[in-house]
Amino acid sequence: MVWNSISAAMTGVGAEDDIPLCERKTVTDFCYLLDKSKQLFNGLRDLPQYGHKQWQSYFGRTFDVYTKLWKFQQQHRPELVVKKLRYYARFIVVCLLLNKMDLVKVLVKELSEEIEDYTQRFNTEDQLEWNLVLQEVAAFVEADPLMVLNDDNAVVVISNRLQEGGVPPLEQGMVVGQLTLADALIVGNCNNQVKFSELTIDMFRMLQALEREPVNLATQSSKPGTLEPNEKPAKRENPHKYLLYKPTFSQLYTFLSASFKELPANSVLLVYLSATGVFPTGRSESEGPYDFGGVLTNTNRDVVNGEMVQKRNQAQKEMHCLHPGDLFPFTRKPLFIIVDSSNSTAYKNFSNLFGQPLVCLLSPTVYPKSMQDQCQRGSLFTLFLYNPLMGFLSVCGLSSMRFGLWEKAQELLRKVFHDIGQMITSSRAIDQAYLQFYGDEFLRLLMIRFVFCCATLRLHKLFREARSFPESYPPLPKQEMVESSLLQKHVLELAAMLDVQNLFSDGMLDNY
Repeated sequence: MVWNSISAAMTGVGAEDDIPLCERKTVTDFCYLLDKSKQLFNGLRDLPQYGHKQWQSYFGRTFDVYTKLWKFQQQHRPELVVKKLRYYARFIVVCLLLNKMDLVKVLVKELSEEIEDYTQRFNTEDQLEWNLVLQEVAAFVEADPLMVLNDDNAVVVISNRLQEGGVPPLEQGMVVGQLTLADALIVGNCNNQVKFSELTIDMFRMLQALEREPVNLATQSSKPGTLEPNEKPAKRENPHKYLLYKPTFSQLYTFLSASFKELPANSVLLVYLSATGVFPTGRSESEGPYDFGGVLTNTNRDVVNGEMVQKRNQAQKEMHCLHPGDLFPFTRKPLFIIVDSSNSTAYKNFSNLFGQPLVCLLSPTVYPKSMQDQCQRGSLFTLFLYNPLMGFLSVCGLSSMRFGLWEKAQELLRKVFHDIGQMITSSRAIDQAYLQFYGDEFLRLLMIRFVFCCATLRLHKLFREARSFPESYPPLPKQEMVESSLLQKHVLELAAMLDVQNLFSDGMLDNY
């Protein structure tokens, strides 16, 4: 409507004579931006929402035109304050993803002032909604269970991305696969978990764990002996990621299929599921891949004739559930699955039908009562995969630490991770799938952190039930790995360094 009326006014006979020169240029600029937006929209509306190869060429131009149009509106339409607030919210999301926590705090302060000004100037009905936005982002920023402080008692921002030298290197004689992590589906559907926008804290943590820390190319190229004068540093790719917040089964399967279709040769698809568990109702005579339940998918959008689809009787399976059997078709290619759920053990009843590398890392299904209240701030299992030291300190009840001690503990963990890597690659009892995935740095670090998590929880005095321990498919050899005397010694050494050795058992554990 706006476009048609302005175009008609500008193209009419003698129309420009009635418009002052300065206003004529303003209207002309606006028409130009609208025309560009219209052209881009016509090209974008037919693109599918899944798949990442089709839309990449449109992204830069669309973002550029949108930014110019937004600035124009802010300058000439002061009533559109809400768009400014939304811009702040989106900018905060971007800064969170880039781990710019100092900038996030500045933006939150500015957003708070903008919201206060907005609510004072206008009699609005969305004041409570914007206050809720502020509460969400504040809870998100404060979700980490630990503060690392420097000598001035200022909080140190810790990066949890994959850093150069942050993963045990491959050593001579190690026989591992050459697979590369190419795609990752990160799914979040946990009730009452801290979130901001459509990003839960568990989704955020897994996203950060699958990102490389950006390398300063100028610093890297200035290191003596690292590069030839005319040689450029090799670009190291991050896996492509889909972030799915509370997807329906149909949406989840669509994105899985698209990622599976586009997966390059010798590549791995990672599926991370952080979701409420769905348990089977009643006993089943069979024990197939649809008889153990799974994790919940969103039920709000799956409707038939305007009504929610319900099970007719207990013999039928839950339709709003991702069962282990639903993932079987995707095991035709290398598949790495992480399940953080109260029914994660449903996925240990897997079958490798096609002989491709397949690994499932499964969270505990029960936590000690003293730690259940912390679930709203994110899962302990995902916290270990995201930042093992932070996970260790969380189970020990520590909420702050000096940066010097943090660095000392990280140095010990590097030694521990090196030894775990040696255990994985030298074990004769381990399933070959782990070795196939070990060649990729992201997957290597996730497997090592998983083993460390298993060893820590098995030694902790509060974790006494078998359901409180992580599991995996295929199972890892306990005696050689998660219950090895060397790894137990390392865990107790770290506990002694942090003065929390009284929380851990100092002897060999019984098998559960």
